[in-house]
Amino acid sequence: MTKLTEQAEWQALLAHQKIIAPYRMQDWFIDDPERFSRFSLAVGEILLDYSKNRVTEETIQLLNQLANAAGLHEKINGLFSGEALNRTEKRPALHTALRAPETNAVFVNGQNIIPTVHATLKKMRQFSDKLRNKTWIGVTGKPIRDIVNIGIGGSHLGPLMAVSALADYAQEDMHCHFISNIDSAHLHAVLKQLNPESTLFIISSKSFTTLETMTNAETLKHWLQNQLKTQDISKHFIAVTAASEKALAFGIPKENIFELWDWVGGRYSIWSAIGLPLALMVGMDNFSQFLAGAHAMDQHFQQAEFIHNMPVLLGLLGIWYINFFGTSHHAIVPYSHPLHYLRSHIQQLDMESNGKNVTQDGEPIHFLTGPVILGEQGCNGQHAFHQLFHQGNHLIPVDFILVGKGKDELEHHHSILIGSGLSQAKALMQGRTYAEAFAELSVEKGTLEEREQLAKHKTVAGNKPSNLIFLDRLTPYNLGSLIALYEHKIFVQGAIWDINSFDQWGVELGKDLLPPILNDLNAQNKTSHDSSTKGLIQHYKTLRKKS
Repeated sequence: MTKLTEQAEWQALLAHQKIIAPYRMQDWFIDDPERFSRFSLAVGEILLDYSKNRVTEETIQLLNQLANAAGLHEKINGLFSGEALNRTEKRPALHTALRAPETNAVFVNGQNIIPTVHATLKKMRQFSDKLRNKTWIGVTGKPIRDIVNIGIGGSHLGPLMAVSALADYAQEDMHCHFISNIDSAHLHAVLKQLNPESTLFIISSKSFTTLETMTNAETLKHWLQNQLKTQDISKHFIAVTAASEKALAFGIPKENIFELWDWVGGRYSIWSAIGLPLALMVGMDNFSQFLAGAHAMDQHFQQAEFIHNMPVLLGLLGIWYINFFGTSHHAIVPYSHPLHYLRSHIQQLDMESNGKNVTQDGEPIHFLTGPVILGEQGCNGQHAFHQLFHQGNHLIPVDFILVGKGKDELEHHHSILIGSGLSQAKALMQGRTYAEAFAELSVEKGTLEEREQLAKHKTVAGNKPSNLIFLDRLTPYNLGSLIALYEHKIFVQGAIWDINSFDQWGVELGKDLLPPILNDLNAQNKTSHDSSTKGLIQHYKTLRKKS
């Protein structure tokens, strides 16, 4: 099989990049008043404007040919049909089945998994209804007011992002907290806000062995038992796991255990019972809309031609910059306070999925796969790191995410918010020439020599690419579509690079090295370590003795 970089389609893109690299996007906009309409598309209530990219129609056609040569159609079909795309762990990646209608059928090992998925959704609805209408009460007879999610990675970032994003839909007399960090300062900060009589803890762990999660869970279990003077935790602890026997041993009754499956990866699990905190806060009707929005994007991804396919276009544009312009970073910049955890969720989705250095067949890769994801809420970012975007020598593509209408918005505030996002995207594209900078400087700004010097500092190169993703409103449905859009974009890139986007062996290495270090931190040094690790262990133990 010909290596990706040796394929004719890859070589054609290399040659094309050299031709168009000197061109400026601003000139393309001047020459083509219809550029926006030709380089934008909508799916439902999401508009993607990708006109501020360093691409022509020929670029899109060449990228489309690369996707076809990589067998992207077949790989998309394999994703939805249950092929074992996660080859190192010999299992499919069927997060899309979690949002499929009950009438669908998806088979794993000869068994249709859709009825099992919907049985869990039904159980989530029954539990959610009881908690929200106050018929589920704690051991002292008080209804639940505070929900604490105990998880890490995908069991934390997805629910945290979604609960924050959809806070306007949440039941007002309930509050959701998240504990992921093993740092006890985080745990104590949350405990100060809780009444044990009206608190529910959700342990979200696929294996029910994750060190950080289970350490926190044990500590919180003992806290609750001491506070309530009872060993009965049945009304205050829920488990979401694929290891029900371990949850039972922890003391959680069977009816309080929600099922996970090995064909759901952690960073793709928000659509499962891992999303229970969201379901409890916004209700199952809204959670169902969240799933429906994701399913609508699934259908678009499966059915639309690549040149009109939103996830495919975003994936191909990412490859264009990473592999042909040599970029190593990508920014997620939402101009929406409710989406302030979106970057963290996408950071895990992208970097844990596509941060790989071998192909599916284990062959070394000699090009970049996946960018470093960075970002912040838009207006905050403008006054922090956007300076580097504009005048640094880095080329960092940006996704600006805007919401057209918010709940209880102040119109003047919202106009400034939207205008800020649009102006940043325009500034990245347009820049400011030396001549423009000099012309703006009046004689009051100093001598001719001083103005010439200052104009050099005020010059902004421009020609920096961005996508603008515009949601009509931030609803459960649209949030579901947005998250699925990024999931599929990441899949597209992994499929073309021929890597496994569904394992994370680099993460596992750190877990493997932790136990012997923990042993030596708590006892005499018996393990052979490098001098740095050994010295730092001893430094920590000396500090502990002093305290």
